[in-house]
Amino acid sequence: MTTTVGAAPTAMDEKARRTRDLLASFYNTDPAAAGAVAASPARPSPTAATASPLESINSTSFNPDVYMDVLVQQSNLEALLQRHVKMAAEIKNLDTDLQMLVYENYNKFISATDTIKRMKTNIAGMETNMEQLLSKITSVQSRSDTVNTSLFNKRENIEKLHRTRNLLRKVQFIYDLPTRLNKCIKAGAYVDAVRFFTGAKPIFEAYGDTSFQDCKKASEEAMDLVIQQLQAKLYTDSEPIEARAEAVVLLKQLNFPVDNLKSNLLEKLEDCLLNLQTEPTQASVGDISKTFRAYLIIFPDSESRLIELAHALFTNRYETVRGALKERIPSTDLLAMLRGLWEDATAIDEVISEAALPAFSLETTRDIIKQHIATAFLHLQTEISDVLVTHSTSNEKLEESQLQTAMEKSKIKVSQGCIDLLQEFRHLIDGNTELLVKLKDLIIDWVQEGFQDFFQKLDGHFHLLSGRSTGFSQESSTVDFVQIDKVPTVLVLMLAQLCVFIEQTTIPKVTEDLADSFSGGGARSSEYGPPFVPGEICRLYRSSGEKFLQHYINIKTQKISKLLNKRFSTPVWLKHKEPREVNMFVDLLLLEFNGVVSEVKQILPGLIRRHRHSDSTGSTTSSRSNPMREDMLNRSNTNRSRSQFLENHLAKLFEQKMEIFTKLEYTQESVISTVLKLCLKSLQEFVRLQTFNRSGFQQIQLDMEFLKSSLKEFIDDEAAISFLLKEVNNAAHERCLDPIPLEAPILDKLINAKLAKIKEQSANM
Repeated sequence: MTTTVGAAPTAMDEKARRTRDLLASFYNTDPAAAGAVAASPARPSPTAATASPLESINSTSFNPDVYMDVLVQQSNLEALLQRHVKMAAEIKNLDTDLQMLVYENYNKFISATDTIKRMKTNIAGMETNMEQLLSKITSVQSRSDTVNTSLFNKRENIEKLHRTRNLLRKVQFIYDLPTRLNKCIKAGAYVDAVRFFTGAKPIFEAYGDTSFQDCKKASEEAMDLVIQQLQAKLYTDSEPIEARAEAVVLLKQLNFPVDNLKSNLLEKLEDCLLNLQTEPTQASVGDISKTFRAYLIIFPDSESRLIELAHALFTNRYETVRGALKERIPSTDLLAMLRGLWEDATAIDEVISEAALPAFSLETTRDIIKQHIATAFLHLQTEISDVLVTHSTSNEKLEESQLQTAMEKSKIKVSQGCIDLLQEFRHLIDGNTELLVKLKDLIIDWVQEGFQDFFQKLDGHFHLLSGRSTGFSQESSTVDFVQIDKVPTVLVLMLAQLCVFIEQTTIPKVTEDLADSFSGGGARSSEYGPPFVPGEICRLYRSSGEKFLQHYINIKTQKISKLLNKRFSTPVWLKHKEPREVNMFVDLLLLEFNGVVSEVKQILPGLIRRHRHSDSTGSTTSSRSNPMREDMLNRSNTNRSRSQFLENHLAKLFEQKMEIFTKLEYTQESVISTVLKLCLKSLQEFVRLQTFNRSGFQQIQLDMEFLKSSLKEFIDDEAAISFLLKEVNNAAHERCLDPIPLEAPILDKLINAKLAKIKEQSANM
């Protein structure tokens, strides 16, 4: 395919070359030259004489006999026939080309002959017309010379009179100049007055001391008044700035020194700019633009000072916008202010391009929008903190509905606050102005970085509020440091639940909205990674929620442990009297447990109640109704009791192993169960630190038996509670000098009396 395409231009070039050779041989009168030219296209060899006979058919030394002999010797019959056909075709092509060439040249010769005939016909009458024109021109020239000769003297007189008339007019103008100047002063036409005086000034310089002395003096007095009026206009604040600029131009035309005027005028301009900073309008900015243009024309060397004034003007106006950011303002209002400043900077840049106000405005707007985004996140963090602190640090005890309402308000403030911020920030990228288009990628990165930083700082702020401020900055500007012993426990529990809400609800919603409205960006360097990493934030809040929940349990456990410590360290257990009722500390302990249950049920979600667990031995009957234990309690001698204690220890080795502390979860059952178990373990340890007599041991037995029936109201893990209470009894048994328990009937009687007393108190309330 390539060979075919390349062969076509070669054939066309060959045809064109052959046509040129034919034309050259046709018009060339030298036969040798013609033969050389004709021979060149057939074989471009420079030595035609040395060519073979078969290749010299187009040369001047062609010999037909030799050519035929060589051709017959070297070719067979078939080759001779092909050579014949090819040569016949070439002869035919040559005849055709020659005929066409002759025909074309013949047509050109005929056309040239016709053209020459028409030219001869048109030129035939032109010579006569040219002769007539020459005679007429000669006649006009002779008559013109005659008129010039006859009017020469009169023309000189007319020109002399005209010069005299002009001189008289000037003289009359000089004599009338004082009157004209006074009229201009009365009419306020100071431009005309200056123009008249500057026009007459050359005459006053030449003849002012002789012929026009009085006129010069009167005119100068009038111009002194004009200069005073121009100076008064220059320093009058009510005069338009264009009128004052015109006054400076007129004073310069009168050669009045204006250097001091320039400084005074620039000071007035600076005062004018200061007055326009508070309430700038488009009209005022237009006036400033005109003023700058006028100053550049009047004072070309004042450009640097004007640039300083322009920068000072926009710096102060942008500082006003920065001041407004201290209070949270809508993004639409901020955009309106920034858009107005951008338009003003563009308008003044058309006059003073060296000030580079658009670049300055773009850089300043970049910082302001970044500050606006950061301020919005800071305000949201403060609002969330206020909602939490206000409802959790109230001195009055909140009712159940109020605490639940506070928790819901906190969740709404976090979730809706983030949504509102996204809606606000969406206005920053939806605008189609040149300013916002240039900053769109940066704004997207700032918003994503802002959410990343906001959630991290909010987590640190939560730790500060909970008293777990180790490793976090002291944000003294937003919240005072909270001492651990003064931290409301309900606040810690609310923070734990709020962390779960942020992880499971808020962050996925924010991530989805960012992907919908704030995708793109890319202005942030790739080495810093993506600006918003939701997985990292989720892990952070998951960890913090677990810490807050554990912190809440620790606070509650420590508070109850202080109560237990006071209970067991105050009395002298070796001198304890015989128990007559359940000890008062049990009421206090149950009161604390009720407080924990109340807080947890209002904040944390509930859990489907399970079937009651049996104790570790698989028995679901009360220990008081156990015949074996009744038989044991009825034994009266100490040796028998201690033998039974050893049997209990041996029995524990074969009991089913019970898991007391399970994984902590965000449920009411898990938190309440963990607090109770930790408190009972603390109770066991406090018992182990004391030494009891028989009455002290029986008091512990009575208290634990009452707790066993009372704690069933709080959790369903009855087996674990029974096991821990049994461990407390065993610890008291170990530390007792005479471990003889109360008999079952006495134990039941005392417990029933306590229950009746509680019922009576509830009825009275």
